Amino acid sequence: MTAAQRKTKANVASQALSQAYDWKRVTYLLHLSRQLDELEEKVLVPEKKVLYQFSARGHDLAQILLGLKLTDPNDAACGYYRSRPLLLALGVDPAEALGSSMARAGGYSDGRDIGVVFNYPNPGGPAALPMCGGVGAQYTPTAGWAQAIHYRSQVMGDANYDAAIGVVLGGDGSVATNGFWAALTIATTQQLPMLFYIEDNGYGISVPSTFQTPGGNIAANLASFEGLHILSGDGSDPLESADLIQQALEHVRGRKGPCLLRLKVPRLQGHSFQDTQTYKSADFVKREWARDPLPRLRKFAVPKLMTAAEWDELEEQARQDVDQARRAAEARPVSEPERVTRNVFFENELQQRGGQWLENYPAPQSSESAKPEGQRINMVAAIRRTLDHELASNPKVVVFGEDVGPKGGVHAVTLGLQDKYGEGRVFDTSLSEEGIIGRAVGMALAGLMPVPEIQFRKYADPAVEQINDCGTMRWRTANRFAAPMVVRIPGGFFKCGDPWHSQTNEVQFVHSPGWKVVVPSNAEDAVGLLRTALRGNDPVIFFEHRAMLDAASARRPYPGDDFVLPFGKARSVTQGNDLTIVTWGAMVERCEQAAEGRSVEVIDLRTLMPWDREAVLTSVRRTHRCLIVHEDLGTAGFGAEIAAVVADEAFMDLDAPVARLTMPDIPSPHHPALMEYALPSVEGIRTKIDELVSF
Repeated sequence: MTAAQRKTKANVASQALSQAYDWKRVTYLLHLSRQLDELEEKVLVPEKKVLYQFSARGHDLAQILLGLKLTDPNDAACGYYRSRPLLLALGVDPAEALGSSMARAGGYSDGRDIGVVFNYPNPGGPAALPMCGGVGAQYTPTAGWAQAIHYRSQVMGDANYDAAIGVVLGGDGSVATNGFWAALTIATTQQLPMLFYIEDNGYGISVPSTFQTPGGNIAANLASFEGLHILSGDGSDPLESADLIQQALEHVRGRKGPCLLRLKVPRLQGHSFQDTQTYKSADFVKREWARDPLPRLRKFAVPKLMTAAEWDELEEQARQDVDQARRAAEARPVSEPERVTRNVFFENELQQRGGQWLENYPAPQSSESAKPEGQRINMVAAIRRTLDHELASNPKVVVFGEDVGPKGGVHAVTLGLQDKYGEGRVFDTSLSEEGIIGRAVGMALAGLMPVPEIQFRKYADPAVEQINDCGTMRWRTANRFAAPMVVRIPGGFFKCGDPWHSQTNEVQFVHSPGWKVVVPSNAEDAVGLLRTALRGNDPVIFFEHRAMLDAASARRPYPGDDFVLPFGKARSVTQGNDLTIVTWGAMVERCEQAAEGRSVEVIDLRTLMPWDREAVLTSVRRTHRCLIVHEDLGTAGFGAEIAAVVADEAFMDLDAPVARLTMPDIPSPHHPALMEYALPSVEGIRTKIDELVSF
């Protein structure tokens, strides 16, 4: 090809890109973003009307070009704290953006979260998924959304998802996080329709990008990453940015696999308003401002695409719109303080995005009355049969985790389910708990009912950030988004113990707002509680105690396919008048044995969030004594909460101190003799019963 031919080809490509965008719209949105940043920095932050401010200057042009191309109603993007230009391109009202920055009523969170932590439900159009304050926490939920797109298209046969994609935005600092690598693994091994959009400004706050990735270029480092299309270029250049974004979107929408697009952009202000950038030299800052995309857009657009007067008119229009948005935002009141405790859980007002209930989920027939069928079965068989029934009756149920496929799970709970329902609905995952829970969040946001399994309680620790972010989602978005799911977690002692497989620590989940926590002690309760969770509208931790999975005492006849149990309703295991024992999980069996021959009421809580306060208080007011028995550590265990409530609300009814029997504050020991020494024993519980009754 001759030089003239190459020039002609380049001109044709340039002309095509020029026609691919409404550049006046691009210009207006860029001015709008700049005016919002300037207003906050010069007026609202000094006036303390905005408490956290992150400028998008330098990042803005390319984000706008990207946002204007997210047009499929089932597209979704998840950004981070410098992503407001993208939201403006998606259609967020400037008054909504400013009102959120000012923490006023309404907006992204009704004043509950920092104003730069964005979300945009946009029903019927592309959504901005709820971002999180943690760096890198946006990646795996976006991978989950992309997997849900694939699932709906390929497994459910819904053609509306055939061209939809998931887009995640991240800075160069975020490529060092577990979330980035977990999502990269998910997207490439599953060949998901996902775009990794990396805005490389050279710094993670004050730390150069060379500290995040060798050489400071994640695109170069991933050049040989199998199954990933790599693009890289200048995010300050209008034509180059538009070309690369177009290429990236065509690749992902064309179902050619995931793509990583790295754009070099200048960060023209500090990390946040308070950041003076003293770690940058004056020459470096000068070079950054020389790359400002705003004058480069003007040079590109004027006079070829618009006149100078039209440019000025668009700038003035943006200024007027921001001024109007400021007046509207400042007119918003602060949210009523008493509302701040609402929306932790579903309250009969549906969220705008997320969960199976939004798509005319038919309420299946259910009954709180068990209809026993056949012989007694163990908890493993009971859980498997319940999962089987819900998979058969609800195509949105998806079961996944490490080894849940052909192996059937390390505890055999999912044995045979993949053979019956296929790899699309019951599948193995990579060894990343962050990836397991994060992807479940995205799948739930896309309307599925994910049932991720964490093999052992201790293994949930790498996923704590995703667990916490999922639980707070409904609250921090003021009921705009929710991610209902059921996380199955085996744990507790078995034939032996150890610090890695035998932990319980249920209280950590109870202390994560927004999660319901279920701890069944027998097969019948496991069926009813699991079915309630699978048909619900809140995220649930379903704790499967290893010692109870095949214990003879936990076996029950299958209670029927319609059997459900409400959360927060305890079961009275034994009746008596001298003492109330409150317990759950594997300790129910031991407490029942210890109570033989004594007038003791043993209460199995069954759920810890919510827990049946009234059943406990009613019993204690009658027996006048309370003993709490649990496997978890004593200090700050959930028993301390129960003891505090009893002391607060039934103190005058007590004839003895509220007592607890728990593990000492140590990990679970391995040798059976050491483990049994640490666990509350039948004999130890019996001794404590006698002590309290004779007090």
